[in-house]
Amino acid sequence: MKGSVLVVEDDETFRAFVQTILQDEGYQVECAADGAKALRLLRQTGFDVVVSDLKLPGKSGLDLFRETRPDPGAPPFIFLTAFGTVDEAVCAIKEGAVDFLTKPLQDPQALLTLVQRTIETQGRARDYLSLKESEIAGLPPEELLFAGDAMRVVRQLVHDVAVTMANVLIFGESGTGKELVARTIHLMSPRSKAAFIAINCAAIPENLLESELFGHEKGAFTGAVQARQGKFELAKGGTIFLDEIGEMPLSLQAKLLRVIQERSFERVGGTREIKADVRIVAATNRNLRDEVAERRFREDLYYRLNVFPLQLPPLRERTDAIASLAEYFMHRFSSQLGKTLKGIEHEALSALRRYHWPGNVRELQNVMERAVILAKDLVRARTLPDEIMTSAQVGQLDSRERLKGAERDLIAQAIAKHGGNRRLAAGELGISRRSLQYKLKEYGFLDEG
Repeated sequence: MKGSVLVVEDDETFRAFVQTILQDEGYQVECAADGAKALRLLRQTGFDVVVSDLKLPGKSGLDLFRETRPDPGAPPFIFLTAFGTVDEAVCAIKEGAVDFLTKPLQDPQALLTLVQRTIETQGRARDYLSLKESEIAGLPPEELLFAGDAMRVVRQLVHDVAVTMANVLIFGESGTGKELVARTIHLMSPRSKAAFIAINCAAIPENLLESELFGHEKGAFTGAVQARQGKFELAKGGTIFLDEIGEMPLSLQAKLLRVIQERSFERVGGTREIKADVRIVAATNRNLRDEVAERRFREDLYYRLNVFPLQLPPLRERTDAIASLAEYFMHRFSSQLGKTLKGIEHEALSALRRYHWPGNVRELQNVMERAVILAKDLVRARTLPDEIMTSAQVGQLDSRERLKGAERDLIAQAIAKHGGNRRLAAGELGISRRSLQYKLKEYGFLDEG
């Protein structure tokens, strides 16, 4: 379906003519014979564009246009007019209408072109808003996003689910890239040309979250001086990403469940049903099964969202990807800062691999940005934060201690096996008696043998 069009025309024959032209091209079309009925339809249903005659019985096309303007979700208008009312059509354009065509319609293709261009312009406006509100300037290459053996299965699952309409629930610690994966699903989906709208449910106060999601009408609450579209309206035809869904209050969980079930919603303070033509991708760093058991999350909503679960591994389980990710961030921040760096020295890379990464990929990104700022020619160990180098040194000490423990156990086993005979024990261990004597003193076997 290319989009939905409301045709407002009192001439039955011409109305049917316009309807046929649009339907044959693949548009969903509804019709009204007067302005009053058109206004009722506009309050009940969201349309992508309105094609209206200027002269209508009762409420004129221009009156209809003006009455819809206070609504931020109002569709654009294209007017049809006779030669005698061109001045009124020009006036409508000055007030924000898209364009007008004169009747009789000599070239149906002109109408189709205008409708298509109008809908595409609306889509680009939503995409721009989505990009402007997003914290992410762009996606890394797919092979980098899914780098490491631990992400191989995730990558295939993303490819499998992206082309479907299924809701997706992404699990993972903070900073593992849940929003990046959600964006990738959107870009691989049939909805990729529409908007991707993200909202963090934990970042917005509870009393404002409902308005952020569903919008509000003018006067709905103190401070609502004008009507406002919510994220579900802005995501029309596309994908909405509900991050930290586990933080959503129970009262809103019930309303979200209704949206999923009925595919429609109302703005705060409104009565008009608005279609929810969106795909939902949600994410959480909580165990939602535990949240359900503790009655902090609705079980029915959990199953509605958890149609296709994805578990993202933490960075500490993707150590084979750290070098690639670090180099990507180094090049990215070097380019932004106008620097030319040769690479990352071995000591620094070893420290990055040994670190535990409680903040996951987001923490690595921040570490590399800082390192690039401080670096002169290479990203060196001294440009890394102290906690990373301390962790690396502790890791080295732990490794040495484990090695010593293993060596002590082997010596004890050899001594016991040969009844305390150090010559035979040394022969089995492949070392000289002098070396064995030194090791016995080092490990406290002073009185053995």
